[in-house]
Amino acid sequence: MLKKISLWLQYGDWYLIINIFLLMIFGLATLYSLQINVDNPNFEVFNHQLVLAGVGLGLFILISSVNFKVWADYYKIILFSGALLLVAVLLFGADIRGTTGWLVILGQGFQPVEFVKIALIIFLARLFSQSNYQANLLKGLLVSGCGALLLIVLVLLQPDFGSAMLLFVAWLGMYFLLPVRKKTVWAIAVVGLALVLVFGQFFLQDYQKERLLTFLNPQADPLGSGYNVRQSVVAVGSGQLVGRGLGLGSQSQLNFLPEQQTDFIFAVIAEELGFVGAGLVLLLFFSLLVRIYAIGSLAKDNFAHFFCLGLICLLTAQIFVNIGMNLGLAPVTGVPLPLISYGGSSLLSMLIFLGIVHNIQIRNKRSLFARV
Repeated sequence: MLKKISLWLQYGDWYLIINIFLLMIFGLATLYSLQINVDNPNFEVFNHQLVLAGVGLGLFILISSVNFKVWADYYKIILFSGALLLVAVLLFGADIRGTTGWLVILGQGFQPVEFVKIALIIFLARLFSQSNYQANLLKGLLVSGCGALLLIVLVLLQPDFGSAMLLFVAWLGMYFLLPVRKKTVWAIAVVGLALVLVFGQFFLQDYQKERLLTFLNPQADPLGSGYNVRQSVVAVGSGQLVGRGLGLGSQSQLNFLPEQQTDFIFAVIAEELGFVGAGLVLLLFFSLLVRIYAIGSLAKDNFAHFFCLGLICLLTAQIFVNIGMNLGLAPVTGVPLPLISYGGSSLLSMLIFLGIVHNIQIRNKRSLFARV
């Protein structure tokens, strides 16, 4: 154990670690600010997220100490386990706001789909890193597509349209990295989107359909289904250059802005810290994506390379969707902002993702120093 800790400290990527830490600080500071200037403040959400952040960092260190190749060796079992989790959700899950997406164990709820994202990226990275799938693109399309489709359908049955779309984008983005004709990828994207929309027509709840219709026509029901987005856009605009200050945002403090700690936390940041604060968050995300790309590029192992690229596809899509719905540029789908939004499942799964990336970087550095 001491040897592992020594190696971790010696070869750890502090650029990556500090980047992760700063994003988490933004999230915690925002959650704390929501209770500063209210009557009878309740810091339960902040305290819960603070505990989860501590657990998550411990998990990050633990995963960083595990050889990333272990995950590649058990990619089929990991995918199957993810599918079983989603089936368990459908059979025994708790229904929250019309979506059966949570399992409750020992009084604690968690959202399995957040961990299924890890299973899918591991499965695809292992699959696409094999030369026979790179040489036979049709085989790669069919096998990877079947694995992704299994998970996507199970998620749609919850129904969780936002997470299903993220899984689809992650699969398509990783397939795009193969030497395949780009017209083929665009054709798959159009067909896949059409199938998801048709599927959603039968399984999505009425309020979820209203969200999609509101995105297409935001002014159709400004006081009903369009209220959330309207208030979010107002909050973002009112922040101007430097914001109103932590705890001083009128939209968030007076509860005009709904789901402040989860879906619309970026709007709170923009209102309280302005363009400067929101821009810094975007810069940190960009820096994180660039670092993951650099780590993947240095990796000599094909699985590590594809894993990093897959995480970039997933993270980019998730950031775009969350911030897009805060700005009225994407439908409201309940997608959290990575490392910032309140929610244990999202935070822990992302730190597991990044723990695997960090282990890849540790091994990159050890290999480099071994050649010196």
